[in-house]
Amino acid sequence: MPHGPHHYGQPSCFDKVKFGVMIGFAVGMSSGALFGSYSAFRMGLRGRELLSTVGKIMLQGGGTFGVFMGIGSAIRC
Repeated sequence: MPHGPHHYGQPSCFDKVKFGVMIGFAVGMSSGALFGSYSAFRMGLRGRELLSTVGKIMLQGGGTFGVFMGIGSAIRC
């Protein structure tokens, strides 16, 4: 007899969507870091401007890709 709130069956639809959002956010952040740093270096940014620009691009990429991965996971439920 299992004890506690742990369930070992299939993950729920909410768990699948949550996992899709997390994976999408991670992929978007990493691609934002690559493309954002490349474009910031091309613009000639250094120091604080470089970090703030790359950070904004990373958050935008992570948020966008996370939303689309979450929607895709919700469609597959």
